[in-house]
Amino acid sequence: MVTTIPTLPLLDGTSIPALGLGVYKVDDKTARPSVTTALDAGYRLIDTASFYRNERGVGRALKDSGVARDEVYVTSKLWNDAHGRGRTRRALKDSVKRLNTAPDLYLIHWPCPARGLYAETWRALLELRDEGRVRSVGVSNFQPEHLKTIIDESGEAPVLNQIELHPYLQQRELRAFHAERGIVTQAWSPLGRGAVLADETIAAIAAAHGVSPAQVILRWHLDLGVSVIPKSVTPERIRANLDVFGFALTPDDHERIAALDRGARSGSHPDEVN
Repeated sequence: MVTTIPTLPLLDGTSIPALGLGVYKVDDKTARPSVTTALDAGYRLIDTASFYRNERGVGRALKDSGVARDEVYVTSKLWNDAHGRGRTRRALKDSVKRLNTAPDLYLIHWPCPARGLYAETWRALLELRDEGRVRSVGVSNFQPEHLKTIIDESGEAPVLNQIELHPYLQQRELRAFHAERGIVTQAWSPLGRGAVLADETIAAIAAAHGVSPAQVILRWHLDLGVSVIPKSVTPERIRANLDVFGFALTPDDHERIAALDRGARSGSHPDEVN
């Protein structure tokens, strides 16, 4: 199965695939076959991070895939202990070495507000971009106050903010903030770490369309204009997660899913991570 995946425009004039493969909690050895399966299926966005400790496996899969490097969009992120200009520069250098390529998009993984360095770190990312060491720069898990700070201090908004987003945590205010400033929203944990898959409403919508609950949830994200990066190491699920372009959710489906929002996080609140 090879599918043409739509792309979303970024503020810097580039674009990012709307759907990709996340590799959080995938060990380095497993990342290689998982990414290979995804690329064979037609995925063109791979999301990793230094914290995941699988950049080498991702890099090997990219090299061995037979897919041209410029056809694959790679995201990586710097970890919390790499905040600050000097550490940020070293962190990117280390990720490039492990991946054996520069990421297309480099993100600050968490704002870590107690460290007080995320604005300096953001300016370092802009510096690296201007030097041509990375094409696009963005953030992850930033709240509106964090975004306002870096925009006010640098004059530039990140092209993307990767946040926890799923039917139980719909982040409407944050998504509206992004939309006002042209920031792409990207969803991590789009299935709520599996919790949303058992929801009766999602199951009923899935049955009506003859698809799986996961496919309904991913289609919902795409309909919102969100980039989404589901994680799987199972070949069948990797392929199924890409097979979401052959059906359409109805306005009633969207109303029913909108009613599921309960502000329930499966991960940490950004203000609590340092």
